[in-house]
Amino acid sequence: MSFFSFGQSAEIDVVLYDAETRKKVEHKTEDGKKDKYFLFYDGETVSGKVNVTLKSPGKRLEHQGIKVEFIGQIELYYDRGNHHEFVSLVKDLARPGELTQSQTFDFEFTHVEKPYESYTGQNVKLRYFLRTTVSRRMNDISRETDIVVHTLSTYPELNSSIKMEVGIEDCLHIEFEYNKSKYHLKDVIVGKIYFLLVRIKIKHMEIGIIKRETTGTGPNVYHENDTIAKYEIMDGAPVRGESIPIRLFLAGYEMTPTMRDINKKFSVRYYLNLVLIDEEERRYFKQQVQGIG
Repeated sequence: MSFFSFGQSAEIDVVLYDAETRKKVEHKTEDGKKDKYFLFYDGETVSGKVNVTLKSPGKRLEHQGIKVEFIGQIELYYDRGNHHEFVSLVKDLARPGELTQSQTFDFEFTHVEKPYESYTGQNVKLRYFLRTTVSRRMNDISRETDIVVHTLSTYPELNSSIKMEVGIEDCLHIEFEYNKSKYHLKDVIVGKIYFLLVRIKIKHMEIGIIKRETTGTGPNVYHENDTIAKYEIMDGAPVRGESIPIRLFLAGYEMTPTMRDINKKFSVRYYLNLVLIDEEERRYFKQQVQGIG
């Protein structure tokens, strides 16, 4: 249930019909906090009722119509004046007139298309919400009620292992192998690193998960990198022929599915970052893009 007061004229109360049984999930807000929202999937119906309660019984409320909208919207933080709507559905609840007493209106958006995952990032937000509006001559009365959408993915038919060699000529030659190229959000990354040639004194090695958020197009492209996880896999100097196992559990980290060119506005990709540090504090690294979702 969501509740909002707008002065002395009326109050709006939006209640989903399946509110008692529908699952709620935590979702990060723009200020970094987490709130719980009702969870929906693509194709599910969104239905409920809107209660318009007059603040002063006996006092009329004139209006130019009452409506409820279901909206899917992308907001780029550097372009806050423009909201890019990819879903926009409207149900008229009442024609222009007046309310002389509190009233309840039913609404239903049947089998609503919700093609993208809800997302709150560094420079972009993708949200779904119900907007209820009582239109008036001077100032509209409006209430927004957010929901969260998760997308469902199927296991890829091809999910081959990744095997790569990297090195510095005559100094360092290593080979690393990961068991898969695509992982789900609760998966475990399993791999091995083989040292084929070691002529520099390595003292430390770590693997990290980097999230890269890309927004904008053309010359106005912004990249924001965020280190999701760092995992030390070696402390001390390796020798030729040595191999080091990797086992990284993803369930403990706050991650989203990989998002590719969402509505031509933004993308989110994940990289495995292998970092080696020698005794002179020089850093050697190799990035490998991974599919997560």
